Amino acid sequence: MFIRYKKGAGGLDAVAQVYSREENKIDPALIDRNAASVVRRLTGAGYESYIVGGAVRDLLLGRIPKDFDVATAASPRQVHKLFYNSRIIGRRFRLVHITFGNEIIEVSTFRSTKDHDYSNDNQYGTIEEDSTRRDFTINSLYYDPIKGNLIDFNNAMEDFKEKRIVSLIPLNKTFIEDPVRMVRAVKYSVTTGFRIPFRLSMAIRHYAPSIGEVSSSRMTEEVNKILASGCSSEIFRKLNQYKLLVHILPVISVYTGFPQMFESLKALDEKVNAAKDGKGEAVSRSQMYLALVSPFISRNEEWDTATSTFADVLRQIKVMISPITPPNYELEMATSMYMESNGMKVPRSCIRHRQPQTAAPAQRRKAPAKDKTATQKTQKTRKRTRKVKTTPERAD
Repeated sequence: MFIRYKKGAGGLDAVAQVYSREENKIDPALIDRNAASVVRRLTGAGYESYIVGGAVRDLLLGRIPKDFDVATAASPRQVHKLFYNSRIIGRRFRLVHITFGNEIIEVSTFRSTKDHDYSNDNQYGTIEEDSTRRDFTINSLYYDPIKGNLIDFNNAMEDFKEKRIVSLIPLNKTFIEDPVRMVRAVKYSVTTGFRIPFRLSMAIRHYAPSIGEVSSSRMTEEVNKILASGCSSEIFRKLNQYKLLVHILPVISVYTGFPQMFESLKALDEKVNAAKDGKGEAVSRSQMYLALVSPFISRNEEWDTATSTFADVLRQIKVMISPITPPNYELEMATSMYMESNGMKVPRSCIRHRQPQTAAPAQRRKAPAKDKTATQKTQKTRKRTRKVKTTPERAD
């Protein structure tokens, strides 16, 4: 390990600890090549850049990160100019999404610690300032995939050794600034096996009611992440212990006293983990929501037709997961799955676009082939027509 210094008023000030590849023991084979290429290009253009956040946390735990984020000294416009396959998103805090096929590398600019209006967070600073704006120490590490160095500004490696979740922002401020951090603290504790210290635990219990002020779209996203984590059973159990679940999913929290809920979520976790290991099929969002609510869907005497059954099951699902708001299509699919698994017929009029068409209808595939000579003549005629139409436009 060596020390990173910065020029101060009285000389050089130690600002970070730097761990070499041999010391941090991060396996280069786990690093996404697209994320590494983004860092390489930004660094080559003269902008200090690193892989950051949850990806570094997972790498230190020997896991393959689901997503890779990059932090850089380059402004969003400078990043956008370097990558043709990028776009700038966001208003409150601008980010750049760089697309590689189905993969997106999210690039953020180092944030400033100067006082600012949180409705507009586009004030950029140094890497030292940016490191203090992270939520927890375990998410505040910076990794250089080129040299293999790991930079620690907040003694985060000590927290890794002690296996504890520590807030970087004062506890009387962090959850007021963003209540979702309480949910993330619980989630990180379960997924990493790290403990939540007493003071952080008490702060979560104190500020738990403020989670109800979070927008339904953000909470929907957080619930989706929990259900897809492979640890949803334990996370929901712990959210209930910290009195958070009652503010996230009020109706679901009522059922936590029933073992069926956690048994259903445990079965979901097994399927999700099997899919991650390549030993099973991918689990859809509809299946995840169904696992959450299926033990508590009650049969109704009014289920006299398939249409009325579908409508009532869908209504029950929406009530149970309120106030989060997944796309209606996902809940309709969950309803369909529930009915099919219970031997009920699903009315076609109650589900839209159940299976997207990937091939032409059978009649079209079986249609007799056209005369080749006629087809070739038609194609030549079309080419001549295109040339006649486009030549004057090009001349202009």
